[in-house]
Amino acid sequence: QVQLVESGGGLVQPGGSLRLSCAASGFVFSDYAMSWVRQAPGKGLEWVSRMSPGSNRTTYQDFVKGRFRIDRDNDKNTLYLQMNDLAPEDTAVYYCAKARKPLSWLGATYDPPNSQGTQVTVSS
Repeated sequence: QVQLVESGGGLVQPGGSLRLSCAASGFVFSDYAMSWVRQAPGKGLEWVSRMSPGSNRTTYQDFVKGRFRIDRDNDKNTLYLQMNDLAPEDTAVYYCAKARKPLSWLGATYDPPNSQGTQVTVSS
């Protein structure tokens, strides 16, 4: 059974940093592209960043480029999101998601989040 457990969220002031983690189990983590997605209050889900199975390719939404960095440790079955220079508009529940098919990258589709997520609140 696929299980993804996010952690590391919290309340931070504008300009601050947080590092999110996503512990994965129930599938061969290293075979799957992974994504961070978020849902702000009153808004729909939006993807934030993605990383290929081999950790050598990443992509980011323009609104986080230069501020966020995605990473993964395939030995620990864990995905990370380092978030720097946080702004109030980054306030959201953050989820991790796995690609639907193993060893996919370009054109990959992702499972919808099915976990608790971790709340990130940026406020002074």
